[in-house]
Amino acid sequence: MTIQECFAMQHELDRYIEKEHGLQGEDLFEKKILALLVEVGELANETRCFKFWSKKPPSAHEDILEEFVDGVHFILSLGLDLGFSDREYSLVSQEANEDLDRSFLKIYRLVNDFRQSKDAEDFEELFRQYIILGQTLGFTLDEVQEAYKKKNEVNFKRQQNGY
Repeated sequence: MTIQECFAMQHELDRYIEKEHGLQGEDLFEKKILALLVEVGELANETRCFKFWSKKPPSAHEDILEEFVDGVHFILSLGLDLGFSDREYSLVSQEANEDLDRSFLKIYRLVNDFRQSKDAEDFEELFRQYIILGQTLGFTLDEVQEAYKKKNEVNFKRQQNGY
């Protein structure tokens, strides 16, 4: 599955949600930014990387992956909103950060930078660094794409059931 296929799947989900909730034509950019920030926080919470006061281990790999792809959904949706889905993205990287705390803080900064600029380069850097965060968490790009596909199906079912 390609990034373009992920954008296409996200487009279908976004249109479905907009139709079902009467949101066609509404500017949802700020709400999606906030949702992304919340999802990044939920992801950090599952990793427990910042919880220096706790001895409890991180959540299961699958749970962390599911939280990670929630963020991918909102990143893709934001890219769609600004017309960035037709670009070519080089998201595969050998980079991985050892310090999860700094990685999460970097993502928060990049989300804010993108929020301010709405610039394609800032979007690409946010997306790239988010994928690097996933690699740091031990996820392959194929694993992320497969988990994204599964979560997309779950999100459609939730919408159909009045979520």
